[in-house]
Amino acid sequence: MDGLLARAARVVAFTALFGLLGLGLGQLAGLSDWAAATALVGALAGTSLGCLLDSLKAWRHAEWLRGDQAQPAPRDRGFWGELGYLAEKGMRRRERALTEEQQRRQQFLSGIEASPNGVVLLDASDQIEWCNSLGAEHFGLERHRDLRQRITNLVRSPAFVAYLQAGVFDEAVHLPRPAGVGTLSVLVRRYGDGLKLVLSQDITERERADVMRRDFVANVSHEIRTPLTVLSGFVDSMATLPLSDAERRRVLELMGQQTLRMRSLVNDLLTLAQLEGSPRPTVDRWIALQPLLSQIQLDAQALSAGRHRVSVEPAPALELAGAEAELTSAVSNLVSNAVRYTPEGGQVRVTSRQLGDGGVELAVSDTGIGIAREHIARLTERFYRVDGSRSRETGGTGLGLSIVKHVVQRHGGRLEIDSEPGRGSTFRILLPANRVRPSPAAPVPVVGIASALQGLEAERR
Repeated sequence: MDGLLARAARVVAFTALFGLLGLGLGQLAGLSDWAAATALVGALAGTSLGCLLDSLKAWRHAEWLRGDQAQPAPRDRGFWGELGYLAEKGMRRRERALTEEQQRRQQFLSGIEASPNGVVLLDASDQIEWCNSLGAEHFGLERHRDLRQRITNLVRSPAFVAYLQAGVFDEAVHLPRPAGVGTLSVLVRRYGDGLKLVLSQDITERERADVMRRDFVANVSHEIRTPLTVLSGFVDSMATLPLSDAERRRVLELMGQQTLRMRSLVNDLLTLAQLEGSPRPTVDRWIALQPLLSQIQLDAQALSAGRHRVSVEPAPALELAGAEAELTSAVSNLVSNAVRYTPEGGQVRVTSRQLGDGGVELAVSDTGIGIAREHIARLTERFYRVDGSRSRETGGTGLGLSIVKHVVQRHGGRLEIDSEPGRGSTFRILLPANRVRPSPAAPVPVVGIASALQGLEAERR
């Protein structure tokens, strides 16, 4: 209101000034009879000039508003100057608010991008407004090309389309990944005015773990049920049938065998549980390699009972870092399998050598029945047997190679298997260089002594 009054006062001032000026010019020109007319002309001229100046300022501010507001507003005085200052101040405030809002939006989207779940934002028409990279990977989308596309035109899984169209999102739906092998768990949540948030999670590993758990429980139940059934039958026989002393001794012997089988199974299960639940062995506890292999040789000879040719070659003067009990168990399991699956008169051979990269290889070879190629990849699975009946006859639990694999992995190494039917098998444990060092008691090589003597002789010269 004050600005409008100031503008009116300025126009009135121009009108009065120019009216008096016109009247004065008329008097000087001797046009006293036309004094009123000249005053009127002057007043009109003053009014026009005031309006022209005011219009010029308005035009300058209009041009500034139509152009680049990054430039400062025209610095006029009075009403238009104040109006330009207020407009510029409001624009700057709006720009700051818009920048802050964009930063918050970008931070929000960055947080969603870092989410372990796939996220897809849909509008009221189920068109894609935004998705993170994991959501695009889960649904096989192109993050930028597929924007504003209906998701049901791109994800054609019948289960997903029916789930989205039904509009009942109380529970997640499971569907195969459109762009790869696996299973997705998809959950939809509503937000805003008809908008939808699609959350996806890859549950392939979870389902595989569930299957493994079910198989494990089934296998354990089966392995324990068989000896329990045998024991139960023998107990009933001893309680109800009149057995001779020889028959009674035979029944007790078979019961002892089944009891030993269950004990071995429980021990192997406890060993696996301990391996999976304990931290990795440290690299500050060192074990001499030769005594370890010597103990394994004694155990192998006792297990073979002279039916096989068991040989353990002398080990290099090395020490291994890790858990002695675990490493002994791993090699013993390999030797035990070699003895069990090698016919009488065959050979079981244990060798060790240092590799070029500083690691060490422990190998157990036999001249046994061998293994077909299609079975090798699954040998370390729990309870996997190439020949189940033969494994049970020889006293195996189906967990030995699984224990070996866990021990080797805990020591940072790997297990390699080479076998052919009828030509025997070779199992190699490869341990990394950081778990191998020369034995402190190892003799200095002759070549090294000669080199040292030559160096001392050269220094004397």
